[in-house]
Amino acid sequence: MGAKEKQSNSKYVIEAKFTVEGVVERHDVIGAIFGQTEGLFPKEFELRELQKSGKIGRIDIDLKSAKDKTDGRIRAPSSLDRAETAIIAAAMETVDRVGPCDAKISVERITDVRIDKREQILKRAKELMRDWVVKDSQDIEKILVEVSREDKKVKPVQYGRERLTASPGLSKMKEIIVVEGRADVINLLKAGYKGMIALEGVKVPKTIQNLTSKKEVTAFLDGDRGGDLILKELMQVAKPRYVARAPRGKEVEDLTPAEIKAALESKVEVERVETLGALGEVAKELGGTLEAVLMKADGSRLGRVPVMDLVEKLKERSDVDVVVFDGIITGRLVDTAVERGVKTLVGDRVSEGVKVPQRLNVRVFKDL
Repeated sequence: MGAKEKQSNSKYVIEAKFTVEGVVERHDVIGAIFGQTEGLFPKEFELRELQKSGKIGRIDIDLKSAKDKTDGRIRAPSSLDRAETAIIAAAMETVDRVGPCDAKISVERITDVRIDKREQILKRAKELMRDWVVKDSQDIEKILVEVSREDKKVKPVQYGRERLTASPGLSKMKEIIVVEGRADVINLLKAGYKGMIALEGVKVPKTIQNLTSKKEVTAFLDGDRGGDLILKELMQVAKPRYVARAPRGKEVEDLTPAEIKAALESKVEVERVETLGALGEVAKELGGTLEAVLMKADGSRLGRVPVMDLVEKLKERSDVDVVVFDGIITGRLVDTAVERGVKTLVGDRVSEGVKVPQRLNVRVFKDL
């Protein structure tokens, strides 16, 4: 039976700390424990015999030495019963020398491995149940959405004196979505959305200008150069309240329902759009430098630091609102940014698997 197999059968773990008045190594500590407890009990109850039979697992020692002194911790797994384990723990405390050096061992606690396992099982069972319920509810929602789409095949209508393509009932909507063309309106209708109207050209029609002054407008544009130009035009003559963009290189008419939902949920206020434009200039400035710029909410700069020092610098400050840096957005950086109250994080790209909380606005250079 291997050491791992023996240790996996343990019921308890003896946890102790030790201090040695001198410099020693791991094997010195283990030798002292085995040597100085030998002869205290019958042979079958000695540590060497207990370890051979698997009743005491591999003893782990962690230590560090400084200034002619060694401190460390001991972990000894046991499959003995409670009383026997307590006796072994007490025996370990009788060790008073390690090699030629004075030593002291103090048992801090004896933990029940089975309790930890039960807690882990309970926690995992709750996670599995939650995921199960969520998945079932999502499957039902998908079915309802599909049935609803088949039942309500809404067709676009023409709206305003320019006869722009729109969804039915636009005049009654308080919130509307302005898209680029007829195909965009149709795709959003298929995905179950309402309140869309198309620009149908680069120039912004008077109808759109009038709607912008009366309703809360979200401009939902393609993720290409054409979308960039239309956004500039809108900002000058019919500024919307929010802006949403298709992923870079994609058009709204080709997006899946999931992609549409994600894009609209990521919409930003026009103030933020203007700010992001300014951040784009900062990003260009930083390209290839492996540096970061720390900024306040008003765009003023607080300083410039190497990317390798960014996390530590953020931990020292609480006045940073925006970080733009030439590097990869990692989970550690996201956690630190949230902890220190950073609102916007802009980097070259996001590391795979990183989860971004809703209260943090994350952008990559290509989006700017």
